[in-house]
Amino acid sequence: MNKVALPGSVWIASDIHLGPATPATAEAFMAFLDAAAAEASALLLPGDIFDAWIGDDVIRQAPAWLADALKGLQRVAGAIPLWLGRGNRDFLMGQELAAAIGANLLPEPALLQTDYGDVLLTHGDELCTDDQAYQQFRTMVRDPRWQAEFLGRTIPERLALAQQARGESMTANQTKTAEIMDVNSDAVQALFRQTGVATLVHGHTHRPQRHVLQIDGRKRERWVLPDWDCDHAKPARGGWLVIDGDGLQFFDLAEE
Repeated sequence: MNKVALPGSVWIASDIHLGPATPATAEAFMAFLDAAAAEASALLLPGDIFDAWIGDDVIRQAPAWLADALKGLQRVAGAIPLWLGRGNRDFLMGQELAAAIGANLLPEPALLQTDYGDVLLTHGDELCTDDQAYQQFRTMVRDPRWQAEFLGRTIPERLALAQQARGESMTANQTKTAEIMDVNSDAVQALFRQTGVATLVHGHTHRPQRHVLQIDGRKRERWVLPDWDCDHAKPARGGWLVIDGDGLQFFDLAEE
């Protein structure tokens, strides 16, 4: 198990989905980054920071929205440890990006050693095993051979393919039930048993909630992180989780 020692106040936010069409979300996220730099001991972003990530080489000729986001992340990394996780939208984030902004890449999954105790952190998409079509896609795009072939294409070609894949995904999701796109309870139980942890944190499903479970006679907790959308959702959505010696606590963007 990949362990990450994180004493103090650990802030976690997921599924921000930054992109050229989300200026209000980006503005709220930049304010959040400033608050984290001032108040947190470490910041973890376990996936889907970006709505799409087609390769680290895009940072060499970053469009304005991306350049601003990278500057914000770099400011945080200059103040506190910053950890980036890979989600289903930005699984191609790599060492070049991390080095450019002074961040670390999160292992998958990551066992956080906090003042509260051990907490398992993952993006969460691997737990949605009922969605077999997505799991097949996930296996394909995580294959190093597929990634090498994709990254060998030009940036315009990659952008076009990413847009095509996103459109196909949105169309497919319209025919899927909410249950299929949520985590599978057996997969969750198996992960708890495999790791022995009592607390799991993940994003991906956009269903923020604290779930209390009994598995093999032992209390377990599954904390689901919220997604962010200040551009298209009404009311705006967003929030983060704080872990410290007192436990875990959600913070809602709208209430801050």
